[in-house]
Amino acid sequence: MINSVRQTVLSVLNKNNYGYITPADFNLYAKQAQLEIFDEYFYSYNNQVNKENARRSGTDYAQITKALAEVIDTFSVTNALKKTSLGVTTFNSNFYLPSPSTTGDDEYMINKLMVYTTQLATGSASAVVVDSLRDSTANFVSSGVSVGDLVVNSSDETFAYVTSVSELTLGLSSDIFTSLPKSYRVYDSDYVKQADRVSHGNITMLNNSLLTKPSTTFPAYTQANELITIYPQSIVNYGQVVAQYIRYPKDPNWTYSTLTGDEPVFDGTASDYQDFELPLDDEYSLVYKILQYSGMSIREVQAVQFGQAQEQAQNISEQ
Repeated sequence: MINSVRQTVLSVLNKNNYGYITPADFNLYAKQAQLEIFDEYFYSYNNQVNKENARRSGTDYAQITKALAEVIDTFSVTNALKKTSLGVTTFNSNFYLPSPSTTGDDEYMINKLMVYTTQLATGSASAVVVDSLRDSTANFVSSGVSVGDLVVNSSDETFAYVTSVSELTLGLSSDIFTSLPKSYRVYDSDYVKQADRVSHGNITMLNNSLLTKPSTTFPAYTQANELITIYPQSIVNYGQVVAQYIRYPKDPNWTYSTLTGDEPVFDGTASDYQDFELPLDDEYSLVYKILQYSGMSIREVQAVQFGQAQEQAQNISEQ
């Protein structure tokens, strides 16, 4: 889609000799346009929910909230949170929030935080088997391991879910044991609890009360900067804290390989190529938003006004 968007933008600009935007500038404008549309999903979803509550929205194919929820869910990610480096020598229950350096992506918002409280098995892998964990000294059946439990490679901090169980081998949802030696832990999915977020002002009061003190049955967490702190503070291992969150879309990157007649030629096979992550019906919105950025860059008021007019027309049609 990104090449189609760029060609449309260039066509509109060049039609009246407004000017030309470089691939680098286009990628910058494309990133901002995608972020704008992504952010609008949540406001549109809220508006549609309010309309449904007021009985001003349709059902079946006219149920816009369903379509918006499906789009937002494409950005839903579930990841185990990384421990802070302090955990090596200091007792603490601090974990990093999702970020490119820890989970590979930035989080827009955390939907829920799950805490695995019961460990079923621990040991070291004895052989490398694709998409599996094999331990010749274990008995996963008698340990109570079942499909859906969480397996953590505690040597390199990766995780997978159990897909099949035998005495010595667990089938896994991904290949996390590719070399030896690798230690592991298995957590029971039947004892995963959702942690409640509490303010820093309330956590002291909760911890000092026998009735409200966070426990493995009712865990809680606070958030500060790039860290979260889990209570009770006996939750200290990687894999015990798993976040389900909405991530930001990846930055679009229109790539090219060569120049033909001083024009870059699109190359969708480049290693750093990244298409838009929005649905196809947002192509129109991407075009007019990028046109607005382009018009401001080349100081062409008409290009900006054209993009704004198209945006207003679409907003009116959606009301």
